[in-house]
Amino acid sequence: MSLSVPGNWTEDSLRIGENAELRVRVYRAAGTPRSAPLVFHLHSGAFVAGCLACGEPVASLIASAGATVVSADYPLAPEHRFPEALNLTFAGLRALYKERAKWAGRGSPLFVAGEEAGANIAAALALMARDQGAPPLAGQILLSPMLDPCLSTRSIRDAQAGSVGCKWADGWHRYLGTADKGAHPYAAPLGSRRLQNLAPALVVTADDDPLRDESVAYAKRLVACEVDVREIVLPGPTNWPDALGLRPNVEPDWMGPVGRLITEFLADPLGSAASVHTEHSIRA
Repeated sequence: MSLSVPGNWTEDSLRIGENAELRVRVYRAAGTPRSAPLVFHLHSGAFVAGCLACGEPVASLIASAGATVVSADYPLAPEHRFPEALNLTFAGLRALYKERAKWAGRGSPLFVAGEEAGANIAAALALMARDQGAPPLAGQILLSPMLDPCLSTRSIRDAQAGSVGCKWADGWHRYLGTADKGAHPYAAPLGSRRLQNLAPALVVTADDDPLRDESVAYAKRLVACEVDVREIVLPGPTNWPDALGLRPNVEPDWMGPVGRLITEFLADPLGSAASVHTEHSIRA
């Protein structure tokens, strides 16, 4: 599987209001049918950094897995604190679904996807879509989701990160503004007490990922709430965290296996049966 889809992305925008637009980059591999899944993608950057170009490695991987990917240039903190970016991206998701025939096929299943802070927003979008009854989501693809504003997990401590002086701590502080916002389930989905009836999830992390434990914890909480989940932990060392923001055309060893997992998930988010939940590791 090739990581990049050179020449197969275009710049565009989603109209999300009378005078507002959300800039996007659209990825479609050669030969992708119009009926292919449609994926709304959010890049990483700890809420305060990142751009459309930074999201290219993961967006390209998902496109290579057989989807049409619309990657959004969402507003960043601290200029835009929670819930501004989330509300804007939810408006973009609704607009994408409403105009899905423009981007893919009218019957194309709709997914949300993201890495790190983008996976936080993607998970929150799934919660909002459930709560508002629309748009209908076929699944959520969460790569190393950033979900715990307390930064209290062992994997964070092992990475010598913590409540101050690391990009995740600074990102959370600038995104939330005040600590009380961290209790909102849309800001920190890991703390949500109501995770039932969400779209099926593919959660991918790695042994050497500082966000590993919160990713695994979220997958377990989803399973406990009877959400169909495929949890994948890549055995280390993978250099996984750095790889999420790799330069285009750089393909680490794990990209092929993860790409195949995404292909399988896009084709059948529920797996062989709606009640099946998997939790395992794979070799790159």
